[in-house]
Amino acid sequence: MMEHSIETAKQRNRLKEAARETGRNLGLVLYALYALFPLIWMLICTFKSDTEMYNTVFIFRPTLANYQAVLLGTDYVRAFFQNMIVSGGAVLLTVVAGVPAAYALARYDFRKKDDIAFQILSFKFAPEIMVILPIFLIFQKIGLYDTYFGLIWVYQLITMPLLIWVVRGYFEDISVEVEQAASLDGYCWYEVFLKTLLPLIKPGLVASGLLAFIFAWNSFTFPLILSGFRIQTLTITSLRYISSETVHYGQVAVAATVAVLPEIVACLFIQKHLVRGLSFGAVKG
Repeated sequence: MMEHSIETAKQRNRLKEAARETGRNLGLVLYALYALFPLIWMLICTFKSDTEMYNTVFIFRPTLANYQAVLLGTDYVRAFFQNMIVSGGAVLLTVVAGVPAAYALARYDFRKKDDIAFQILSFKFAPEIMVILPIFLIFQKIGLYDTYFGLIWVYQLITMPLLIWVVRGYFEDISVEVEQAASLDGYCWYEVFLKTLLPLIKPGLVASGLLAFIFAWNSFTFPLILSGFRIQTLTITSLRYISSETVHYGQVAVAATVAVLPEIVACLFIQKHLVRGLSFGAVKG
């Protein structure tokens, strides 16, 4: 009799645990649908015609006319690759110049080091509209207006401050004895930096590099003023689907959907580094 009661209690506990597990999974599914609903809705709008945009919700006649108009009828594809060149080049220059700067701010003691670090960070907080006019005049005088290098250079104002501060926190958390031990093993200074320090700061470097790419990819003010007919990024090209007479919401949805794909793909590939990279290194300094 007692063994039967014990078995019944175990079955009851297993049912309760299964019910709790099902409830947790259902809650996660509902939260995922809630979080992804804007993307799902934007994807649905890409298959709607302008006449059905307001009249229907989920039941409509799908069409590929919006994709044809965006991907075949305009310069959107060219702008996509130009945006990739500018954003990728900006991140590459940020990493090459920003990592040594972060190391110097973390390791060396010199006058007003903290003031310089804060000044670098303040560039990220300053509104772009404050500096765009003098930059525009300077670029026209030195021939950088409507060039790849001009946009890549000016994008450092929005990409480099974040990377320097995140990576600086990682360098500060690495003990100096690690570098000294590597030097005793026969490594020269650049081998210590490349083979010992860079692997240790990889999570922070990847996370800050991804955010720098997102900031550069989504930039609007700088390419609006500093680019012309030769170079146009996605944020500028997408304005073609908005006119004073009407807004082609289906085409806008296609442009937005294609524009977020590189960011989503990059996040999926490096997601294991994001949580540690953003929560660990960024709180230092």
